[in-house]
Amino acid sequence: MIGLYLGVAIFGYMMGSVPYGLLLTRLAGLGDIRAIGSGNIGATNVLRTGNKKLAAATLLLDGLKGFLAVLLVKLFLHHGVLVAGLAAVLGHLFPVWLSFKGGKGVATGLGVFFGFAWPLGLVCCAVWLLAAFALRYSSLSALIAYAAAPIVALVLQGPLPAEATVIIAALVYWKHKPNIQRLLRGEEPRIGKKPA
Repeated sequence: MIGLYLGVAIFGYMMGSVPYGLLLTRLAGLGDIRAIGSGNIGATNVLRTGNKKLAAATLLLDGLKGFLAVLLVKLFLHHGVLVAGLAAVLGHLFPVWLSFKGGKGVATGLGVFFGFAWPLGLVCCAVWLLAAFALRYSSLSALIAYAAAPIVALVLQGPLPAEATVIIAALVYWKHKPNIQRLLRGEEPRIGKKPA
């Protein structure tokens, strides 16, 4: 079983490590997304290029890679689903192709949640979208959604999936440390605005 879980972890990591934001912006002739705005490779920073379609595609693909990493393991192996999900998020956060400097894991984590159980993903996504609409802060909306995720997972799926969700949420919070500091100082840019 150790070999199986190791294989699942490697598969999940490789799926999660594909930097779609970077690839799409380069293909669109926008250069290196890491030199724009916050320097992040995720959809929020891609949006700062002014290309909404590209940002939407990045959001979709980052979520899809997390979802597929979990779904494929669930369909074909039936073991290691939680390992695959966690590894996919780690792949996005620390991609080997980018010297282990990746995104913040929000969309990929939500995709993983959909893979765990679609109601979990749906509730967390709804919380994220409602908070984003009301508050206009991408980072704060993500933090609210990820604070809710372990509770939702516990209610819908039980302790073990909730524990995996706690780990993913902790990683997302850790990657958002600069955003949290800017939010506390009142300096965090709103959705669609360039960082100060």
